[in-house]
Amino acid sequence: MSEAFQPDLLRPLLRPLTAATTEGGIALYQRFYGLDLSGRYPGLHSRLGTFEAGGYRIAAQLWRPALARGTLLLLHGYYDHMGLYRHVIDWAVGMGFAVLAFDLPGHGLSEGKAASIGDFSEYQTVLTGLLGQAQALDLPQPWHLCGQSTGGAILLDYLLTGEMRPELGRTILLAPLVRPRAWGWSKLSYQVLRPFVDSIPRRFTENSTDPEFLAFLRDRDPLQPRTLPTAWVGALARWIPRIEAASPGAQSLLVVQGDADETVDWRYNLRVLEDKFEKIECLLLTGARHHLANESEVLRQRYFEFLSERLG
Repeated sequence: MSEAFQPDLLRPLLRPLTAATTEGGIALYQRFYGLDLSGRYPGLHSRLGTFEAGGYRIAAQLWRPALARGTLLLLHGYYDHMGLYRHVIDWAVGMGFAVLAFDLPGHGLSEGKAASIGDFSEYQTVLTGLLGQAQALDLPQPWHLCGQSTGGAILLDYLLTGEMRPELGRTILLAPLVRPRAWGWSKLSYQVLRPFVDSIPRRFTENSTDPEFLAFLRDRDPLQPRTLPTAWVGALARWIPRIEAASPGAQSLLVVQGDADETVDWRYNLRVLEDKFEKIECLLLTGARHHLANESEVLRQRYFEFLSERLG
């Protein structure tokens, strides 16, 4: 991570993704988050821009090798943004995939109230918009899907309730969210607080064994939200029973889950996935916490090997 950049100076520079380039402040953004991969991959084309979906101006980013053999559509987790996913992007480009990532509403460089959403159905609208961008950019097929945590929840929702497209390949879920840990207590707290406050201060947790990443989030990342909006918790509370009641699907999943994850109720979540999907290949990582995209290098390498074997 290099010299600081100012998000408020970058946002007005962003053009529609289909016409965007990586000039000026965009190059500074990519350097800051370690996303300037062209030195490692000669002929790699990248761009950062926006698209409109669900009333939001959504920031999105593309990395495309000269001879891509497919595409990875990447969905980040709650409080995150695509700038934090350099390890996953690097792995995917190294595998020969183009990568299309975006910031959820209220996250990163996208529009929306910080870390909030009115209803989880809005995420489906934005995901549909992303699929439209993949089509407009004529990205090579198959289009594999990859989601961390809330990004995984959005993909679960899509697979169980959305309209499947023939371009889609495999689905990768990293520490997917169905229920958070201690959900009963969280829901009770939400019901008590909701009439009085619209947000509470965010508590930074040790969700990775990489201390440098944790320090960067807490102290140096200008795109980190600092509150937990009660609206987002309410949207989650409405989404969970809906996804639990959804009819099973015929798809297969690749799931990576850490056994030291204290963010989601992972044992419960895996049981839900096993009930909903025809086939699941799950790698349970000993000692891994929640933020698998930024776990220690040793743990990342273990799950990248697992995924490479299945996508190779």
